[in-house]
Amino acid sequence: MAELLQHLLNALILGGTYALLGIGLTLIFGIMRVVNFTHGELYTFGAYMVFFLVMVLGANFFVGILVAMILGVVLGALIELVLLRPLRGADIDTTMLVMIGAWIAMQNLEQFTWSGIAKSINHPFPMDPLVVGLVSVSWVRVFVFAFAVLLIGVTYVLIHRTRLGKAMRATFQDRETAALMGVDTNRINTATFAFGSCLAATAGALLGPVFIVAPTMGDMAALKAFAIVILGGLGSIMGATLGGFILALVEELGAGYISSGYRDAMGFLLIILVLVFKPTGLFAAKDRIG
Repeated sequence: MAELLQHLLNALILGGTYALLGIGLTLIFGIMRVVNFTHGELYTFGAYMVFFLVMVLGANFFVGILVAMILGVVLGALIELVLLRPLRGADIDTTMLVMIGAWIAMQNLEQFTWSGIAKSINHPFPMDPLVVGLVSVSWVRVFVFAFAVLLIGVTYVLIHRTRLGKAMRATFQDRETAALMGVDTNRINTATFAFGSCLAATAGALLGPVFIVAPTMGDMAALKAFAIVILGGLGSIMGATLGGFILALVEELGAGYISSGYRDAMGFLLIILVLVFKPTGLFAAKDRIG
């Protein structure tokens, strides 16, 4: 029982950051119809920015995370303005090739800048774990979970309680009609890509101190983000959130009771089953971002 509770706790904490990855990708794919192959590199970017700010410049750990989030917004906006806006109206093949090129260029730039050696990030939390009954968890993981849940809540408020969120949902449902009603769809595209990039960078900034930072760390993160979108259903913020937690749970149980070497395989096996029996995703919401 203690082992099961520990696995459930680990899955709950990891699921929060998975949810951030999934929400960011489902917003971009749902509203802009862009397959964002740079999503994993934005995740890596967030981790490296925290490393640079905290370990190189000596900045406060929490300030480093906030600055990494802001830089994620800026980089996402630049990608949309420089690469995607000129391709508006182009066929999907052209857009995909450009985004694949951006992904490769960003990864190689990270490797050139930081070398291929994995790096670690120090954090201010106690090394002794928090023990609650039969389970224990490191304090940094508690912070990661709390911050991720807070940001998920902020995302829900943004989507459902602000004018920007209303414009995003209108653009998702019918871009042409939204434009006729006065919605600046170009601005919505930039805001959507910037916000989705911020969520990916934040996930990297949060998990960087938990694991290690390396140029290729975003590859698996991107695959998992796409898996979460498939699992939760395109356009469903709730689906992306629950999909992130479900994927983390399947991975954790698979690693704990089968083999740690099959952690990633278990998650993708779940995705295959979902595609076979429910191709629209477990929590798909037709014509709705929410």
